[in-house]
Amino acid sequence: MSVHTIDRTPTVVPVWRSSWGLLLVAVALGLLSFWPFWDGLSQMWLWWAGSPEDSYGVLIPPVAAFLIWQQKDRLEQIPFTGSWWGIPVILLGWAGLIAGQLGTVYTIVQYAYVITLYGLILSFIGRAALRVIAMPLLILLFMIPLPQFALANLSTKLQLLSSQIGVYVMRLFDISVFVEGNVIDLGGYKLQVAEACSGLRYLFPLITLGFLMAYFYKGALWKRIVLFLSSIPITVLMNSFRVGVIGITVEHWGIEMAEGFLHEFQGWMVFMVSTALIMAEIPLLNRFGHESGTWRQLFGVEFPIPTPRGAAIRHRSAPVSFIAAAILLVALIATSFLLPRPRELFPARASFAEFPMTFGEWRGRRESMEGVYSDALKLDDYVLADYTDPAGDVVNFYVAYYNSQRKGEAVHSPRSCLPGGGWQMRDFAQRNVPNVSVNGQPLRVNRTLIEMGDQRQLVYYWFQQRGRVVTNEFAVKWYLLWDALTMHRTDGAMVRLTTPLPSSGSEADADRRLTDVVSKTTPNITRYVPN
Repeated sequence: MSVHTIDRTPTVVPVWRSSWGLLLVAVALGLLSFWPFWDGLSQMWLWWAGSPEDSYGVLIPPVAAFLIWQQKDRLEQIPFTGSWWGIPVILLGWAGLIAGQLGTVYTIVQYAYVITLYGLILSFIGRAALRVIAMPLLILLFMIPLPQFALANLSTKLQLLSSQIGVYVMRLFDISVFVEGNVIDLGGYKLQVAEACSGLRYLFPLITLGFLMAYFYKGALWKRIVLFLSSIPITVLMNSFRVGVIGITVEHWGIEMAEGFLHEFQGWMVFMVSTALIMAEIPLLNRFGHESGTWRQLFGVEFPIPTPRGAAIRHRSAPVSFIAAAILLVALIATSFLLPRPRELFPARASFAEFPMTFGEWRGRRESMEGVYSDALKLDDYVLADYTDPAGDVVNFYVAYYNSQRKGEAVHSPRSCLPGGGWQMRDFAQRNVPNVSVNGQPLRVNRTLIEMGDQRQLVYYWFQQRGRVVTNEFAVKWYLLWDALTMHRTDGAMVRLTTPLPSSGSEADADRRLTDVVSKTTPNITRYVPN
């Protein structure tokens, strides 16, 4: 452990020891800043507590606090002059809060809080002091989970990559194996690389560890960047190697090797070995360049020296920029409560209880959603039915409707829900449905083939939102924000049609079935999903 010393004047102590009142005001203002961001911050806590991929986030704030305390010696030598740049940073954070709340993207609200916190700190300590703790503050960004729709897309891609690399590892050991999507066929056994095996629960914690290692490492900047970025391929490759090892052990010792304690232990080993590999890069990087010193000197955790007792107290007043930032924040919070808010509009519509169960030769049978799913989705209305034609072909028809999507109760994309149910999405594309239009525009839908084991289904889906038909999840969020501002409406729906694809059937036949049902049901949807 290396310890540095700094010349200090015994008559000067840090501002937080000489002006407890000022420190208490700063703490109180920081706590007050939680209030308008509470919805997003409480959701972040729920993600930390309920998601293995995000559980590491609870450690980030205390780690950031330690890193700031570690710089205490340097901060004591810098006068806290404040900076007026904190004001526009606070306003930027507030704009993010409004955008996140209207667009129902909690992630934006969470980033907006961190930006607002940066603005408060900048207005308090000034740019010179901020440079000292810039990296400890930057690590707060790692505590914010990705939005669910982005997380699901990333998970799907990592599952496919882990499957492919894992199969390559198995073939190196002369194991005959066939892979189709995320299903690995060993002959006697079939392994499915599920969402939990995508590597996400290792990726984000190890990226954070890579950032911390790069921060403590005293090598050249390019070496620190390499050290940080290398955490990504190391994690992906190690997780893929884990999939390959599972396949090898299952081949020789049975399916028990992929279940229970052994499965969890292998995951723990992936994390530990990945961490060791990242740390092993440091002595390797030390061989390049002109840095001198031992491994411990180039990668050491420093601790500040305690302030001597008996030092004289020097009183300081709060920077004017900080007083202005405090007034601004209080004014913004008060304004958000005192100004009348535009009343959200809920257009008249028919209930899906009246949705027809007969369309030409198609006859429907209405179904009810299990309580656990309806509670999770928080739907305002829905229709779920199986339509059958005289030939016995089946098309499942599902529409989920929300009166308001302001508070996070928003349509769930099949790209998130289907992989969560074990389905793997293949051949994802978009197409115009022939001879079908909505509001005078050709109906364009997402088309994907989904698989789970031997089952295959063809899916069409789109988002019907306030007169628009949208296929992109990100565009849905943008229009949600725009329409909340301009129309005071956030209602909308997701429409999904699914048909089984037996091994003897063709995709062209499945497309014809879906197209036929879409052409018959779409003209009726606008009664239940208003334009």
